[in-house]
Amino acid sequence: MSRCHAAVSPLHQAVYFAPEQADELAKLGLGRGSTAYFAGRAAPLGAVGAGAVTATFSNFNHEHVARSLPAAWTVTTPEAVLDARLRGVDGMLRRLLGPEAVRSKEMAEAAGLAVRAAEGGHREGRPLSAANADLPVLEEPHLALWHAATQLREHRGDGHVAALAVAGLSGIEAIVLHNATGTTVTSALLKQTRGWSDAQWAAARDGLRERGLLDEAGELTEAGTTLRADAEALTERLDAAPYDHLGPAATARLTELAAGFTAALRSAGAYPAAVFGKG
Repeated sequence: MSRCHAAVSPLHQAVYFAPEQADELAKLGLGRGSTAYFAGRAAPLGAVGAGAVTATFSNFNHEHVARSLPAAWTVTTPEAVLDARLRGVDGMLRRLLGPEAVRSKEMAEAAGLAVRAAEGGHREGRPLSAANADLPVLEEPHLALWHAATQLREHRGDGHVAALAVAGLSGIEAIVLHNATGTTVTSALLKQTRGWSDAQWAAARDGLRERGLLDEAGELTEAGTTLRADAEALTERLDAAPYDHLGPAATARLTELAAGFTAALRSAGAYPAAVFGKG
């Protein structure tokens, strides 16, 4: 499951770095910053306010979210945002993968497998995934693959939020702990995009030190490593349904196909490597 997720999820994530979607959302009057991100990702939920987004997105400062929502819905509508999102995805995939890959039999096969996997996801307790599941399945394979990848990414994310709650981690504590692994974006970017101040970040670090999850240098302790491992194991269990529905052989094939498209996106510069790392 985790191998398939690691191959499929980047197909969804590439859109957040793509100029095509940013351009489309800017045309709606949402600008090019946080408001566009919140509206774009939350649009399947409808015209929700900051509370729903803080709860579902999990690691954003509520005050930061409230500066964008529900005000975005006085400028445009969720339906217009969803249409703009797909136009951006279409342009991004055609540019980065090329027309032959978009029209390939591998793309059609990957889309069919991903859609089948997404159909096996649970709706209960998974608001973002369920909201995306209510959207129509798209006819063009590259768009269907992206939409299914979005459902699968949000299905795992919804379960991960539950696992973090079980672990007793607040949103900011979760990302500070994750940042200590050195496998995510830099703390500077996390603070900027999630709306946390230096003081709030430092306070979260102090709290994690008091719990014995970080050491004085800000590195993960054995207890911190164990807590993260337990949360990831629970996330994995909560994310089993789509891949159980798809079956082992088809899951392996989806992993293979998605990994190929993800590698092509990476080679084309879809993901800005400079933003990753600790600090």
